[in-house]
Amino acid sequence: MNIDSLLKSIKRIHFIGIGGSGMCPLAEILIANGYALTGSDNNPGDNINKLRDLGAEIAMEQVPENLTKFNPELIVYTNAILPGNPELSAAMNGEVPCVERAVLFGAISRMFNNCIGVCGTHGKTSTTSLLSQLLLENGKDPTLVIGGILPLIDSHGRSGKSDTMVCEACEFKDTFLELSPDTCIILNIDNDHMEYFGTIENSIRSFTKFADMTTNLVVYNGDDENTLTAIKNMTNTSGKKFISFGFDSSNDYTAANITFVRGAYPEFDVIYRGDKIGHVALGFPGMHSVINSLSAIAVALENGITMEQISATIGNFKGAGRRYEILGEIGGITIADDYAHHPTELFATLNTVMRMQFNHVWAVFQPFTYSRTKTHMKAFAEALSIPDHCVMTEIMGSREINTDGVYTSQLAELIPGSVWFETQKEVADYVMSKAEPGDLIITLGCGDIYKAAQYMLKTYEERLNG
Repeated sequence: MNIDSLLKSIKRIHFIGIGGSGMCPLAEILIANGYALTGSDNNPGDNINKLRDLGAEIAMEQVPENLTKFNPELIVYTNAILPGNPELSAAMNGEVPCVERAVLFGAISRMFNNCIGVCGTHGKTSTTSLLSQLLLENGKDPTLVIGGILPLIDSHGRSGKSDTMVCEACEFKDTFLELSPDTCIILNIDNDHMEYFGTIENSIRSFTKFADMTTNLVVYNGDDENTLTAIKNMTNTSGKKFISFGFDSSNDYTAANITFVRGAYPEFDVIYRGDKIGHVALGFPGMHSVINSLSAIAVALENGITMEQISATIGNFKGAGRRYEILGEIGGITIADDYAHHPTELFATLNTVMRMQFNHVWAVFQPFTYSRTKTHMKAFAEALSIPDHCVMTEIMGSREINTDGVYTSQLAELIPGSVWFETQKEVADYVMSKAEPGDLIITLGCGDIYKAAQYMLKTYEERLNG
């Protein structure tokens, strides 16, 4: 089945799991392009309401009867659907073409003549969001598919009217190799998803393939050795432009005269091949944000936005959802949430918040997957020793079975003064019994630890209001 040809000959498409953060923006794009969208989901929410407002008919149960009712010409599902799902099982055994989300995503990327794919082990969502906001606020009207919520649009994506698409390109299980980018940003390549890649060399090879697939412009981190290896190993470089970014002065784009406002929010001069071309003040914290923003600035300039426009608007971006997202301040205690789930990300986030003017930092961490916890046990311990206090939940196994006997208690033994609990409520209650005005409580992890932050915020509000 050729998905590109099929999309040109059909109109009725059905999404199983349509309310998911990765599915909803694709559905929006298809609706805007004249397709009749139907879907199913088990959980109500804002995405369901939004798609219904756009005209999608959605069933709030996943049963085989949906396929007869909606009579689609193409069925799309997400890997988040659990095995044995009755609707998906019926779809797989039926005669209607059935594809995983990544395959459809790739076909959609080929609908645009200027597809910009942002990849890398760390920083994808923040960089995709920043670039998206720069394009949006300067009249480029892009189509967007983002891994987190962009506060400007309060969504994971949108359908624009221009020929530009900005998308987060995730390397997990090589799904980004389904895309067809005209421009790619490679932020970094780190030791992650080893349960799939096996070795860092295999991961680098996948990023090389992504760069080889890119047709016009490759923007890459010239300070990152693994990224440089990926670029060096490219076999398809003809007709492509290459731009490097980083702190080293040998890069095309770099930063100079970096200062920090409020301890952690960077301001710096933007340097292009030795010459100062502008000055920016970021609205989101951390030294790592300097690197991410340089890549977004480079691509924004390549897309016709001036440095003056970038300087005027870049401060409006305050970060993506779950990327040092301040949820509230109650009784002098600040509660924030962050997606950091790899030691490199924890080092960046925790070093950043420790520069801020908080009395004490309470890091509430939920380890995600047994394989990652086992592989990076020592590095996790080093990162989680940075804050004043470390409180952890048991590991969220997600798609894995704990065959190696890996537990949070083993990690806690390596972190002086740390404590851990089985449940999020126990964690939250413990932290709330200890935190004082002037402290920061930050939940960390890519699972559902944000629920602990929401619980703490709600509980503090109830206490304050009597």
